[in-house]
Amino acid sequence: MGGMTVVKTRASGLPVFLGLAFGLAWLGMVGAWALGFSLVNPLVQLPFAFAPALAALVVRRWVTGEGFADAGLRLRLRTAWPQYLMAWLGPAALVAATAAVAVLFGAHLAPLDGRFGGLPGWALVAVLLLVVPLLTPIYWGEEFGWTSYLRQRVFPGRPVAATLSTGLIWAVWHYPLAFVGYIEFENVALGLAVWTVSFVCQEILLSWLRVRSGSVWTASLAHAGNNMVLALLVGLLLADVSVTTVTVFTTIPMAVLAAWVLATGRLRP
Repeated sequence: MGGMTVVKTRASGLPVFLGLAFGLAWLGMVGAWALGFSLVNPLVQLPFAFAPALAALVVRRWVTGEGFADAGLRLRLRTAWPQYLMAWLGPAALVAATAAVAVLFGAHLAPLDGRFGGLPGWALVAVLLLVVPLLTPIYWGEEFGWTSYLRQRVFPGRPVAATLSTGLIWAVWHYPLAFVGYIEFENVALGLAVWTVSFVCQEILLSWLRVRSGSVWTASLAHAGNNMVLALLVGLLLADVSVTTVTVFTTIPMAVLAAWVLATGRLRP
């Protein structure tokens, strides 16, 4: 009976978490757009980027009172260094894999040299890799909510279902950005469908890092790399390719890796 009570108590926080995570973020996205701010500006994104973390904090502390024992807040650098290394360098490897996929489909790659302050391409990649750890605390704002709270509360005991549903919810949370100038799909319905698959694949990989390391910080580091290395560099390399097609090219290598994670049972705690 005690175990059932704990599960019910934890599950009771889900509606509050989702209401706060979505309500605060969507209000921030639409509000910033209505006031004329560019959603591409990172400073404009900051308030709603921390909505999931704030929602998880409120629920853990004041709604269910369950605390933070399973939040994965410890760094665990000694034991989790392989996951940190994968989280840090993995996005760069996915850039190379995405570029290979694009070339296979006949796309032309634009050079990276000279795109930022005359830096050669290798130096740009190096700078981005150095910046990623510094920005990790910002992306913790999402991971503390999604991967470190929601994923552990939906479908208890069913890690695959929990991960897939978290990825789907995470994708829907981003949907307003397709209507406020952050990302512009040529066909919105198709674009959102591809985007959703991309988010689900990302969540599988982020959850894998979270489960294997026992720390939310590995997922936060990888999330920072996805945005600052993978998305940025692929956008530069495929500047003349449609947004939807770029998303497809980026998703293919992630989907292959995500399928391997699922097939080998690596989401089990």
